Amino acid sequence: MPGQVVKHRSRHVTNTSWNILDNISSHSYFFSIIARLAITAHVACLTSPFPSRKVEKANNPLEQIFVRKEVDVVNKKHLALLFFIAFFIMLGFGIIIPILPFFAEKLGATSFQIGVLFASYNIMQLVFAPIWGALSDRIGRKPLISFGLFGFSITFILFGLADSYTEMLLYRILGGIVSAAALPTVTAMVADLFPSEERAKGMGVIGAGIGLSFVFGPVIGGLLSEFGFAVPFYASGIVALLTFFLILFALPESLPKEKRANLQKEQRQNPLVSLFGSMSLLYGILFTVSFAFSGLETTFALYISDLYGFTSKDLGYMFLVMGLIAAAVQGGLIGRMVKQLGEASVLVIGMILYGIGFFAIPLSGNFWVLALILSLFGAGQGMIRATATAMITQRTTQGQGVTSGAISSMDSLGRILGPLAGGAVYQVSHSGPFFLGGVLMVLLLLWFVSGYRRLPEPSTQAQS
Repeated sequence: MPGQVVKHRSRHVTNTSWNILDNISSHSYFFSIIARLAITAHVACLTSPFPSRKVEKANNPLEQIFVRKEVDVVNKKHLALLFFIAFFIMLGFGIIIPILPFFAEKLGATSFQIGVLFASYNIMQLVFAPIWGALSDRIGRKPLISFGLFGFSITFILFGLADSYTEMLLYRILGGIVSAAALPTVTAMVADLFPSEERAKGMGVIGAGIGLSFVFGPVIGGLLSEFGFAVPFYASGIVALLTFFLILFALPESLPKEKRANLQKEQRQNPLVSLFGSMSLLYGILFTVSFAFSGLETTFALYISDLYGFTSKDLGYMFLVMGLIAAAVQGGLIGRMVKQLGEASVLVIGMILYGIGFFAIPLSGNFWVLALILSLFGAGQGMIRATATAMITQRTTQGQGVTSGAISSMDSLGRILGPLAGGAVYQVSHSGPFFLGGVLMVLLLLWFVSGYRRLPEPSTQAQS
């Protein structure tokens, strides 16, 4: 069998260091990420493109084993780097989320106008994520991630300097356009790097970075807002700018030029064609989960305040527990669960946890019970997003950039429509949004069980 041969330039780094870290990873990969970053940054700076999966003849089976081990070690190093990039990208979002409504209100914005600020950003993400994804298939991943982070930095700093609602809306729209190039392209990088059977683990680690950013981001934003509502936006811009430089100097390219040429010749479909094709089931799952959970996010704070008198501080602690559990599941358990059960089974478990969570919310007003219920969402979300994304990237016949952009678009569409539906249903019944979410999960589970076998087989093109 042909073996994998790694071609890259780097200074000598002793195998001993990585062997020690590999031993740590075998017990707890998630907690070894911090230790890996120091060596990762050093090696990545000295390394040109990510090792290509170009296949060459290996002389013997023993050589194949050693070559495969070397590829795995290099990919793990870069996955640690991508974990931190995803964390810092989304940390900026987390910092400003609890502050933006108050900042806009200070400048005279109404509740509807504040809603427009949030919706406009997601609409731009919906439209432009597939466009940037297709471009990354042609020119590479690194330029798009760099562009997205630099634009994100500038627009957030400008938002902090805004002194009218019109300026806020303009910068919010521009921010949605440019930042749509960043995170979906990180997902495409993971698909470039990892073979089909390990892709869910890679997606889970990226998801863990995103989850942790939303644990720490709001706390940081709340503390910084004491110095003024504009300060968290400046901080977000600075974090994005620092991440831009990290990408510029430490992140190699994952899509070799020869693969870009093949993509340009073979994959010229409309980026949204796949949404209504043979994989509409998987895209539909991502949309529905985003839709249902966004509705919960919009109404849950009102629900626990109106019925039980909980404060925003109580809510913050509940979401802290949820975020930590989501990060632990995505970073430490997804890979092992997929190896033992397969992506489809893990996805089903995630949907069941989501359904239980939605139906359980109206059953109790106890703080710890509600925190535990939110933890079900944290665990379920990690399972659903990582496995569904991996299954799509395994089966796509388009470029991974286009595919990641389409995935991001479904998430954005859910975040646009979910709050509108949740708010409307809440006006009729306080428990309505949660029963609606539970019913949607039941229907989604039935749809997946009945339609899973009609999904296309994993594509060799998607795995190359």
